[in-house]
Amino acid sequence: MTVEVLTNPILKEAVYSQVLPSGLKVFVLPRPGYNKKYATFATHYGSVDSHFVVPDTGVDLQVPDGIAHFLEHKMFEEEFGNIFDRFAKLGASANAYTEYVATTYLFSATDNFEASLEVLLDFVQRPYFTDENVEKEKGIIEQEIRMYRDMPRWRVQENLLEALYHVHPVRINIAGSVESIYRINKDLLYQCYRTFYHPSNMVFLAVGDLDPERVIQQVADNQARKGFSPQSQIKRLYPEEPPSVRQREIVEEMVVSRPMLNLGFKDNATGYAGRRLLEKEVAVTTALEALLGKSSELYSRIYQEGLIDEGFGYEYMAERDYAAVIIGGETRDPQRLKDLLLEGIQQAQQQGVNEAAFERQRRKAVGGLISLFNSPENLAYQFNHFYFRETSLFDYQEVLEKLGPEDVNRSLREHLSPENLAVSVIKPKKTGV
Repeated sequence: MTVEVLTNPILKEAVYSQVLPSGLKVFVLPRPGYNKKYATFATHYGSVDSHFVVPDTGVDLQVPDGIAHFLEHKMFEEEFGNIFDRFAKLGASANAYTEYVATTYLFSATDNFEASLEVLLDFVQRPYFTDENVEKEKGIIEQEIRMYRDMPRWRVQENLLEALYHVHPVRINIAGSVESIYRINKDLLYQCYRTFYHPSNMVFLAVGDLDPERVIQQVADNQARKGFSPQSQIKRLYPEEPPSVRQREIVEEMVVSRPMLNLGFKDNATGYAGRRLLEKEVAVTTALEALLGKSSELYSRIYQEGLIDEGFGYEYMAERDYAAVIIGGETRDPQRLKDLLLEGIQQAQQQGVNEAAFERQRRKAVGGLISLFNSPENLAYQFNHFYFRETSLFDYQEVLEKLGPEDVNRSLREHLSPENLAVSVIKPKKTGV
């Protein structure tokens, strides 16, 4: 067995990998001396993948919203038991999560790593859906949907995405709606499973004090016993999204002690993947750090006015088919905070980020990347995040090193345009006297 080793002399790290005959990509990131071992088994399949052409048959299939998340729930159920119980008997802790573009299954363990690894690989590749257990799960997920709808931090961002996007499925709750999940049945679950859970659409990663070749050989042996046939490429279908924002503002009243504000800037420069998408993400993120980081003048101003607290944040969510900047948090005065943020953004676009501020933020990002290798959980999450976007953590380091002030200033001008702005506000619900 030939294992490929990719090293980064700056980070002084190495990743071991192999592509198996089934198409599964296997990676191991050794962390000598670490007690905890961590493994993920992830598929490039998330909530936005509700419309696709079925490989090998060519059937155009539109499935109910929330089915990727529903499928994740059902994977933990077996005919004679529960997967969580099997991990617990081994002293391992298991979990899973569904995002817009991926679903990840994982476990962490200090002992019995190899036995836990077999459980992970086998349960993810052995679905068990029945009419009865699918119907039972609908009530459970309905409760989850209703619970999140009552959480202001979720609602303020969901409303923002609904304001930014006309038709792209990123505007839809990852879990779907109460109405959509009741249209799910076992046949649709199996169809989605067969399409998106083929090894060629998946990636396995192990992090910890491990022998890379031994781990890769164990995964290879496990997969060889299952005899997967090749699968043609998956064609995902997305509606054509208009460049404009759908709605300038959404205001909702909820039972909260303080209002919440989210500003969103829709980015229409999509269609990128790999290194190009990474370069764009690094430039925009660095621009946001320079503009709104805790050492910035704008942050100091809005903080000293009592307009934000430690929960204030910002992010750039970017994939091949959608991208947006999101800024906000709790505030005593949403309008005042919005005015100061837009004023600060305009000033930064006119004056640019000075080189000292740029270099400070770039060094901070490099330091954050290095410290990432001290957390197996965060390292695995970021590794998969980059992998599904056709790039890597090592590419991230190289892009950071090549980043210049002009890249950051161009991002400020191009990706924070008032024309592409939408606002989401959660206000305290008025109570009767």
